[in-house]
Amino acid sequence: MKRQQDRKCRICRRLEEKLFLKGKRCYNKCPIDKKGAIPPGVHGKIFNRPSFYSQQLKEKQKLQATYGISELQLKNYFMKARREKEETDLVLLRLLEMRLDNVLFRMGFTPNRRTGRQLIGHGKVTVDGQKVTIPSYKVKEAQVIALQKKAEEISQIKEVLAEEVTIPAWLKRKALVGTVVHAPKLADIDMKMDLAQVIQFYSR
Repeated sequence: MKRQQDRKCRICRRLEEKLFLKGKRCYNKCPIDKKGAIPPGVHGKIFNRPSFYSQQLKEKQKLQATYGISELQLKNYFMKARREKEETDLVLLRLLEMRLDNVLFRMGFTPNRRTGRQLIGHGKVTVDGQKVTIPSYKVKEAQVIALQKKAEEISQIKEVLAEEVTIPAWLKRKALVGTVVHAPKLADIDMKMDLAQVIQFYSR
């Protein structure tokens, strides 16, 4: 576990952005907050002028790291979003935000998306009363997401449920049950990434 947590810190250091991959732990003793913090590697920080490609690549990597998805998954989401009639950035955001592991995190059921994936994989999450074990499951409007009672006994889940969490307007939660009120809009999500640059990266 310690090694996995260190890897998350390396990702944030490499991308030079605090992505809160460890949840509330990122507020305490984050390597990025240290004076003179540099990206990982033997050579440290390289002082050069970033190209348009490197900026687009960094934004894409931020998006991947934040939602915990692979390059292939993100590319597939982009291809789906591009085929829709609505704006590509809005559709892409919705595809990512409506993932079941992300919805659990946004509702305040889990401290981070990784824990959400573990809960789903262990069969402790239901959608409309049916057990779902696929983290990438696309949640739809008006669907009800619930945690099984056993999940409340897990220390990480117990801690996060005891905290006050700001839940986005497109979601609603009561106890261990939550509902998707409507699909998220760009204004509903505090994005740390520039989706336009991600779209430009895949549109080359």
